[in-house]
Amino acid sequence: MNVYLVRHTSVNVPKGTCYGQTDVPLKDTFEQEALLVYEQLKSISFDKAYTSPLSRCVRLASFCGFEDAEKDDRLKEVNFGDWEMQRFDEIKDPRLQEWYDDYIHVRTTNGESFTDQYNRVAAFLSELKEKSYKNVVIFAHGGVLIDAEIFAKHFALEHAFEHLRPYGSVIKIEI
Repeated sequence: MNVYLVRHTSVNVPKGTCYGQTDVPLKDTFEQEALLVYEQLKSISFDKAYTSPLSRCVRLASFCGFEDAEKDDRLKEVNFGDWEMQRFDEIKDPRLQEWYDDYIHVRTTNGESFTDQYNRVAAFLSELKEKSYKNVVIFAHGGVLIDAEIFAKHFALEHAFEHLRPYGSVIKIEI
């Protein structure tokens, strides 16, 4: 099965803000960025479309012609818990350094670790793999795209954030 993973377009939050699962607005450049995504997808016939339920993904899915994309909570970005909507350089939580040292295993305060997010994305993809679709499109977040590429064995978990895709990226994996 071919899975096309689409990262949402640029968000309108200050650089360095930890926004994870917060429903944040998109930049004014949304239409220009979304049109570039649409152009990459328009010639592919998709059997199914999925999206994170966060508006930044739903809006892009709709723009690209997938108004009925199925929403799945497992496609959300990592939950940063108490750190949501704080700038990383302003977080006073002493656990922040623990997380910096081992984000793969250490959970954010009242949130998730990267492994927690990977496990839910992998569960989603394992279920998807059992379906008889040829082409699927998924509108999601940077962390979810990384998880999916790890699932597809494009690179190892330890190298996750060396592979963060830019906003509006479209990548293809096979599962």
